[in-house]
Amino acid sequence: MADEEESEGPVVELGEETPVEGQPLARVAARLTWPHEMSRIVEQEGDSVIRTPSGPQTLEDVLEAVDETYVDSRQTFVSLVRDVVGDGPVETE
Repeated sequence: MADEEESEGPVVELGEETPVEGQPLARVAARLTWPHEMSRIVEQEGDSVIRTPSGPQTLEDVLEAVDETYVDSRQTFVSLVRDVVGDGPVETE
């Protein structure tokens, strides 16, 4: 028989909880339906603050830099936003 400690798996220390401002882009994208017009996205979620590598930003501010007026899928939306904000570690306080 296997030892009870082995069946539980390794213990991982998580460290101190570090607050991160904003919400993940995936959470905002999940609240929308697709396809969608960019203006409707701004109306519905423009005030949402998302996490970016350079710190929290409102979705409306990010979308001002996007030239598209129509988004056909969630993947396209996420790609357009990441093209503006980048993809990397998120700043913490």
